[in-house]
Amino acid sequence: MADVSFIYIDSLAHRGFKVFVLKTALILFSALSFLGYGSACFFSSRMKQEFLRYRLASQRITVGALQWFAGIGLLLGLTQPWMGQLAAGGLALMMLLAIIVRIQIKDTLLQTIPALFYLALNAYLWLDGF
Repeated sequence: MADVSFIYIDSLAHRGFKVFVLKTALILFSALSFLGYGSACFFSSRMKQEFLRYRLASQRITVGALQWFAGIGLLLGLTQPWMGQLAAGGLALMMLLAIIVRIQIKDTLLQTIPALFYLALNAYLWLDGF
């Protein structure tokens, strides 16, 4: 009987490791995405045009900085969970606002899907990722 319980405990530990690896991969994916997107807000002429289309041209640098710092916050969350949780919550809120903007400017569902995806991802990370 002791052998069976040891196998069960070992199986739980292995499953816990898989969950840890998956959460870490999701954190890294989101962090790198927002570091890239935030940087693009500073340097990309395409992003300048997008913010004109969003009617938020005056907010482009602020949005880029917030996304860049939140990406750093997600990475720091790997060692300071409260910081990652705060960054993920902020990004989830930002993506909710992005969805509202896209609805207001009458974007298609296809154009809105990335914001929906990142809302779901960062809401998950906020609630259970750290």
